[in-house]
Amino acid sequence: MIIAMKKIYLMLLILPACVFAQAQENGYTLVQNISYVPPDERDAYRKERCLLDAYYPTDVKGFTTIVWFHGGGLEGGQKELPLELQNKGVAVVSPNYRLSPKATNPAYIDDAAAAVAWVFENIESFGGDPARIYVAGHSAGGYLTLMIGLDKSYLQKYGVDADRIKGLIPASGQTNTHYTIRKERGLPMDIPLVDEYAPLNKVRAGLPPILLITGDRHLEMTARYEENLHLESILRYFGNKDLTLYELQGFDHGGMAIPACRLLINWVKKHDQK
Repeated sequence: MIIAMKKIYLMLLILPACVFAQAQENGYTLVQNISYVPPDERDAYRKERCLLDAYYPTDVKGFTTIVWFHGGGLEGGQKELPLELQNKGVAVVSPNYRLSPKATNPAYIDDAAAAVAWVFENIESFGGDPARIYVAGHSAGGYLTLMIGLDKSYLQKYGVDADRIKGLIPASGQTNTHYTIRKERGLPMDIPLVDEYAPLNKVRAGLPPILLITGDRHLEMTARYEENLHLESILRYFGNKDLTLYELQGFDHGGMAIPACRLLINWVKKHDQK
């Protein structure tokens, strides 16, 4: 593997929090463990978890960026770079975020917003186009995608208008209040709740394009397809027209992530032309 020393030096000047940088032979660079919280952050757990990896093409200017949030029920998981999103001519930014029960709602939603705001502020220095930033994620990552995309208050805290997001792609995300949030409150995890932490409760007109994807309704987590179908109906009622719902028949909750990423890439390339 050839190390591009000039590129590394430049990135270290821009991002002193980087602890590892590597140039890929196929024209992509991966910079790992970039802090997306202020240097004076005092919360040790937030400093530990609020790191992201940036994977981006080095021979393209004005590239598209996909922010990808990992799953894990808001209680586990690590930042990841799905193979299906690599070598596709786009950048992928993969953040970690605080997890329950060490952190509780809305800490992880706030972290997701901070990570997306970091991308809006910094992606141009990597060569990306801040007008072409998509937000996506699987399972818990899909829930975070919807919350920060639909409820503008989270990104507003960081000076970003959520409507600047080019598109939202939640893969098997909950649209009711997340079951881990219910668990934190001592409520039954299997009884639906729709409150201020439910994407269903934050639907509004004029949203960015949205691609909803779930696994097979007979193989998915309980009512996951039906929750997304409900969200689709409410989104359309509010006049959002650039909206698609896919049910990936034959795929369960975990298995749907791979084909979902392939749908995501095709959908992003189509919307980049609009």
